[in-house]
Amino acid sequence: MKESVDPYIAIDMQRRWYRILPAVFVTYSLAYLDRANYGFGAAAGLAATLNITKSRAALLGAIFFLGYFLFQVPGAAYARKKSARHLVFVALVSWGILAALTGIIRNFWLLVVDRFFLGVAESFILPAMLMLLMGWFTRTERSRANTFLILGNPVTVLWMSLVTGYLISAIGWQMTFVVEGLPSVIWGIIWLLLIRDKPREVSWMNGESCTHLEHKLEQEQAHLPAVPKLRVVFEHPSVVWLCIQYFFWSAGVYGFVLWLPVMVKNGAARGIGATGLLSAAPYVGAVLSMILISHYSDHSSQRKRFIWPFLLISGMAMLGSYLTASISFWPAYLFLILSCAGMYAPYGPFFAIVPEMLPKNVAGEVMALINSFGALGGFVGTWFVGLLEARTGNSKAGFLLMSICLIISAFIVLGLKTTASSSNSLQNKSTS
Repeated sequence: MKESVDPYIAIDMQRRWYRILPAVFVTYSLAYLDRANYGFGAAAGLAATLNITKSRAALLGAIFFLGYFLFQVPGAAYARKKSARHLVFVALVSWGILAALTGIIRNFWLLVVDRFFLGVAESFILPAMLMLLMGWFTRTERSRANTFLILGNPVTVLWMSLVTGYLISAIGWQMTFVVEGLPSVIWGIIWLLLIRDKPREVSWMNGESCTHLEHKLEQEQAHLPAVPKLRVVFEHPSVVWLCIQYFFWSAGVYGFVLWLPVMVKNGAARGIGATGLLSAAPYVGAVLSMILISHYSDHSSQRKRFIWPFLLISGMAMLGSYLTASISFWPAYLFLILSCAGMYAPYGPFFAIVPEMLPKNVAGEVMALINSFGALGGFVGTWFVGLLEARTGNSKAGFLLMSICLIISAFIVLGLKTTASSSNSLQNKSTS
């Protein structure tokens, strides 16, 4: 039976979706723009312009993820104890400047440093905003709220793929980095004006609505085990396996995102503008699959069954692309479209798992730890796919590597234990 809610409270509950989520979506979109456009710079001749080897160009793409890896847990701790809103503001301004510098710096090692600190600045975003959403949306809404956040990923690549290719043709890859970096600085000021950390800090929700939302969130916390020691959580098998799983998943995803333009350009033998169009199409399926899967996951209150099958489909489709790449470009490309839809579909349900296992005093740091391992997977995926492309002269080996990573990630989720008994064992360990 559906809960009866006062109409005025219901209106305020609805306002959260168009007051909070558009700002969250734009912020993550800008973050993804400033990390994913590197693939277009590489395809447009970054290595030739800077007189560096293809292996060094791959290192430039990958070094971002080392910075992204190191500071996520401290950033999540700051967001929980102080303010996610302020942390995101500082990150927006910082990465906008650093992203623009990518198009200005001409020295290879200075560029390595710049890309590393770009990763540091962006490392705060996903954990901070997942924690922000935990304070605004309940369990039955969380997969969809997470999806609106992470939709910034494929939607950005979609329009970026269409726009960046033509920008590079018109003004060159260096000025493209500058033009696409500056909006983040401007948006940082807008973010500070629009967003607050807690419902009681905004003027558009009345006191009764805030009390209603807080009560529902407190009820959820009451059903979770008390876990006072963060170290115990980091050592728990379910958390360890989530970290390993996300490492392999991200290795497949980031290798795909950053090197798809290069693969498509080589396979289709077209110019950079057509490369943008061909690179955009897979993300249409990704957006649709993310919205549908998050809806059904929240509706059924199930998570695992909406994660592992799609990762397995993605891995098998990537394998199909590997097997057909030497025969014909178009079948391999169609397999890539299917793979992209499968690898993006489960993000909303996946990031809803941790808040349903763990209390809010540790959930943010755990999500940051998991995302850190994703960054490490992104580093491995980006670097190795780039190296394989440089060594073999084609994309087939990269397809095979990403396929294996995605299939491994699917089977890890299939065997994962996220039940109440698994969570309760954390409480027993923390009090022992």
